[in-house]
Amino acid sequence: MSFFARIKDAIFGKAKAAPSSSQATATPSPSTATGSEIPSTAAAPAAPPQVDVEAILTEMAAAQSQKLNWRTSIVDLMKLVGLDSSLENRRELARELGYTGDMSDTATMNIWLRKQVMRKLAEHGGKVPPELKD
Repeated sequence: MSFFARIKDAIFGKAKAAPSSSQATATPSPSTATGSEIPSTAAAPAAPPQVDVEAILTEMAAAQSQKLNWRTSIVDLMKLVGLDSSLENRRELARELGYTGDMSDTATMNIWLRKQVMRKLAEHGGKVPPELKD
């Protein structure tokens, strides 16, 4: 499994484990309409709600004894979701996400990685505030 997939699964899996109160949980009652009696204005199934990435990561960070600054640090973000944040693993994540810069310039790579991970989480259905993607 790719590093990004593990990050995404750690966050999105946390969302599935604890559905928010805004998600509909009621089961619709059976309709008495038959065949052509079904109203043409029936609502289409709602799209699944976006996963609030910021809220989940904030909650995960609050449960940690170690202070992790996941908002600005890819190292802390990886630690928060339970991944080894070693330089080699960050380089592997960078390759996976298409980083074309100098991997010896770890500060620049790390900044790019954190932003790219947030952008990818948004692309996969995560609700990520703009300031975390820029």
